[in-house]
Amino acid sequence: MSLLARLQPFRKEVCIVLAMLATLVGPFLLKPKESSAPAKYDRRLVIVTPHHESIREEFGKGFARYWKARTGEVVFMDWRVPGGTSEIAMMLKSEFIAAFQHHWTQVLKRPWTAEVAQSCLNPKAAVTDQARATFLRSPIGIGVDVFFGGGGFDFQIQADVGTLVAEAKVGTGLKEIRRRHPDWFSEAVIPEKMSGEPYRDAQDRWCGACLSSFGIVFNRDVLRRLGIEKDPAHWQDLADPRLQGMVALADPGRSSSATKAFEMLIQQQMQEKIAQLTANPGLLKPKQIQAAGVEQGWIEGLKLIQRISANSRYFSDTSTKIPLDVMRGDAAAGMCIDFYGRSTEESLRQADGSSRVGFIMPVGGTSISVDPIAMLRGAPDPDLATSFMEYVLSEEGQGLWGYRVGVSGGPEKTALRRLPVRRDFYTAEKTALMSDGAEMPYQKAQAFTYHPEWTGPAFSAIRFLVRVLCVDSHQEQRKAWGSLAQVGFTPHATEVFHDLNRVSYEATLGEISRVVRSRDKVAETRLARQLGDAFRGNYILASKLARQGK
Repeated sequence: MSLLARLQPFRKEVCIVLAMLATLVGPFLLKPKESSAPAKYDRRLVIVTPHHESIREEFGKGFARYWKARTGEVVFMDWRVPGGTSEIAMMLKSEFIAAFQHHWTQVLKRPWTAEVAQSCLNPKAAVTDQARATFLRSPIGIGVDVFFGGGGFDFQIQADVGTLVAEAKVGTGLKEIRRRHPDWFSEAVIPEKMSGEPYRDAQDRWCGACLSSFGIVFNRDVLRRLGIEKDPAHWQDLADPRLQGMVALADPGRSSSATKAFEMLIQQQMQEKIAQLTANPGLLKPKQIQAAGVEQGWIEGLKLIQRISANSRYFSDTSTKIPLDVMRGDAAAGMCIDFYGRSTEESLRQADGSSRVGFIMPVGGTSISVDPIAMLRGAPDPDLATSFMEYVLSEEGQGLWGYRVGVSGGPEKTALRRLPVRRDFYTAEKTALMSDGAEMPYQKAQAFTYHPEWTGPAFSAIRFLVRVLCVDSHQEQRKAWGSLAQVGFTPHATEVFHDLNRVSYEATLGEISRVVRSRDKVAETRLARQLGDAFRGNYILASKLARQGK
């Protein structure tokens, strides 16, 4: 009798044993040949980040060399990349609530309730709320030292929640860095604000590490094939109906940077409306012009988002997909962060300096904000975390962002194509060594002033509205847009397509923002269904009217 035949009665048991062996041996078989962790190390720095691999590699190696030369110690750079900034925010919330629950029940021996869970991370909780006060006094952590990369809006939320701290213990954190280098935290080096955008937290809980802006990445070959001879220069250029199915967008629900780009688009429409009303006020009094311009610009901004969305081929889960698809020719253009666009352009640059891919920042259509860095509450190694943040903000760290590969003090392998946050870095000597030294962001920032009071309270609502206006009803929206384009955008059908009465500026700041901020997912889902059904119905009707020539 063969071995297989003798084992037949024990087939189930054999399968279980093989499965157990696969579970035990699998991780070793799948382990990469080269690990990023040194075989032996003296200290470990844990960093959560949305930054891509090139940034992690250059800053990881750079700081490890810096620390070795300074102390003789080997440091392990332990990068945690759960996803984009939105995913990181969800992770921080979940981990900190779990850590506080353990502290509350196991250390303080208090009962855990839904009220405690709701209030411990709630910046609007009453001063007398015990759970909130206890959390802010507690040393709890989640095993992570530094939060590196994202947007100022997201970092300010974490600072208000209490997950970011100015110091984890005396002599650490940005508070200590300010004490060591008071000149860094000045208008001449890192201003607190620039053109309305916050560049650092007044309480030293976070600070900008590099500059960031938004723009359009485009493929010249594809544009010419579609009959578009000019490179795009404005957000409106993405609404050209010849671009149907050829625009790449990121889902604001997954990408805070995408939400920020849409916010900038809306703010530009607001500023243009205010300028128009200032020139032709009609019956408006001077004090009424700004309010009217903001309300009208809000609607015009949402209309432009509808048109751009109707041209889009998808809403990607990751913003990194957009320049890649543009590079391959799968999309003609897309909205993306500046360094993604510039890096893609450089990767295809020919010997004569030309490139089939280009990137532009719409003048007057985007602010220049920051990607920050901060220490997390309960950082396992606050001294090492402080040194890393100090390194990133130093001239040595700032050089990694902007210098070309091969330049002394620049990146080893990949040009990061980021703009340093330090204002004093933009000297003739240094900009000559930079990949994008001609950008001069502090001068360009003056072309656009961000007004946080206009759209800041609606930032989360913008993410929600793009979802119900565009993402959830994308199929119907694209079909209606195609029908409108075929008949030359007949007035009545176009009006129905752009019917935005339900999401006026007043309604958004009121009921919509209230529901979105309530954290009541049932109420938010109900509202999303109601609005989504309404807009889906508008698109279906617009398509029908267009076919009828109305």
